[in-house]
Amino acid sequence: MKIKALLCLALLLVSGCDKAPAPEESFAGLGSDAADFAQVVPGKVFAFPEDHGPHAGFRIEWWYVTANLQDAQGHVFGVQWTLFRNALKAGPTQPGWHDSTIWLGHAAVTSATRHYAAERYARGGVGQAGARAAPFSAWIDDWSFATRPGAAGPLADMQLKASGPQFAYDLQLTSSRPLVLQGDNGYSRKSDQGQASYYYSQPFFTANGSVSLDGKVYQVTGPAWLDREWSSQPLAAGQTGWDWFSLHLDRGEQLMLFRVRQKDGTGYLTGTWIDREGRPQTLHNADIQLTPLATTDIDGRSIPTRWSLKIPGKQLDITTDAVNPKAWMNLNIPYWEGPVQFEGGVGYLEMTGY
Repeated sequence: MKIKALLCLALLLVSGCDKAPAPEESFAGLGSDAADFAQVVPGKVFAFPEDHGPHAGFRIEWWYVTANLQDAQGHVFGVQWTLFRNALKAGPTQPGWHDSTIWLGHAAVTSATRHYAAERYARGGVGQAGARAAPFSAWIDDWSFATRPGAAGPLADMQLKASGPQFAYDLQLTSSRPLVLQGDNGYSRKSDQGQASYYYSQPFFTANGSVSLDGKVYQVTGPAWLDREWSSQPLAAGQTGWDWFSLHLDRGEQLMLFRVRQKDGTGYLTGTWIDREGRPQTLHNADIQLTPLATTDIDGRSIPTRWSLKIPGKQLDITTDAVNPKAWMNLNIPYWEGPVQFEGGVGYLEMTGY
């Protein structure tokens, strides 16, 4: 549930606003009213490759990739790549500098001892950043996630690239498995009040390529995960952040779950269990037991970096540990994101609002 966009400072930097908007009750203003934008409603029929591309009527969307990687010597790495599209106002997209879209990119590499992150901003309409459905490509400056020439399908064979001052990666992602619609056939609720997004994933990518850290290059391989979401108001007022997991189990299943935290201490908890054949099953609050076990102090915050996760109906009882508990994304709006490991698998964890 990668919904940390609509970053206030990003909008100020690129659109030239004089003042920051008034503080919102929800995290990053994602619960603010969006009545003028297209709404997420149940019953959407997804169409591909069209839905791989941008959805201009909605306020926010993102293309989000994570990978759990390892080299021949057993060194473990995590890679993240995200592109956000943020509409400043409702209505048709305008050409050139009249375009009111803001694009934002995040990229990071994590090892057991290092964590590097970078961000990019771009104004829409001038080609610096964007996305298209066919042939699929999403980019900001020289960061890109795109279908390789000659691929059998739009997401069958991908190239993923990004770099920062102390890191770089160039990965090939391949999969012949079907996409997974999250929630109720792609309608993913985020609150009891009805806030939702359209959400699908490709959790079956295999990644191969290179990761560079501080000038040293590592040849790596491992599982990767793509999330695609779009919405106009994905949070309710009073929802302060979330804890999101994507997990690859050695026994063949995949698991996505998230808890959206609320000011009163409760949370909206749901997920998707994906069996070995790629068939999804929605998990509800009563199906999941999610408990933080230990925290790490980072930048004046106490971040839960060790978790107990139980799904009795699936005979799952694991403890996830951060590969690097200090995987703090020290960007304009900071958050924690990095690879996790547990007995029987690997995955990724994102935590916001702490």
